[in-house]
Amino acid sequence: MIRRTALLLWVSLAAPVPGAADMESRLAAADPDRGEQVFRRCAACHTVERDGGTRAGPNLWGIVGAPVARQERFSYSATMAALDGNWTPERLDAYLTRPRSVVRGTSTEFRGLAHPRDRADLIVYLNRMSNSPIDVGGGAAGARRATGPEEDGIGLLATGTGAAETHAACTACHSERIVIQQGLPRRQWDELLDWMVDEHGMSPLRGRIRDTVLDYLARQYGPDRPNYPAR
Repeated sequence: MIRRTALLLWVSLAAPVPGAADMESRLAAADPDRGEQVFRRCAACHTVERDGGTRAGPNLWGIVGAPVARQERFSYSATMAALDGNWTPERLDAYLTRPRSVVRGTSTEFRGLAHPRDRADLIVYLNRMSNSPIDVGGGAAGARRATGPEEDGIGLLATGTGAAETHAACTACHSERIVIQQGLPRRQWDELLDWMVDEHGMSPLRGRIRDTVLDYLARQYGPDRPNYPAR
């Protein structure tokens, strides 16, 4: 029974998922710096640093290309432990789309990443966190993804440059509805980010990512509240 279950799970992990056909082009255009922000949604359960400890989930250093259920010191679910093969980018993409549907019985509570770009960015970031990154195309070199003047909004967030980064940074802990109900100048958004670090243990945003998020919030959810949801 276990061997049959493992075979069915292997087939489901290898099966195409929406967006998988353009996996190569998505990885080539992916941005590992943005993937670091997407990883915030995973950080409550996983560490990614070399020699990092386990949490609710295993450490993910060197996960791309590594054998499934590789860590002896982590207690995997029976269905995960029964799997063979490696975490190829394609397999990770399938799993990250809907983990609990792909590996039935997995203990993770993570619902998945619906946006193909989020998954690609996360995969190239995880690939960078390794002693031996594999060749995943342009993203393997750590090249930044070129973005146009406008980006699609995500969920309830308004369309505009910085929407994806803001969604990745904020929704690790909050619904985006909390974000869109605010109306703050950039200075107060900046102070609020520091308060979230001090009071709620949020991982600090730094450098380009912080500026991008603050610019987006001040522009889209500033004092004049241009995108405050209609009642």
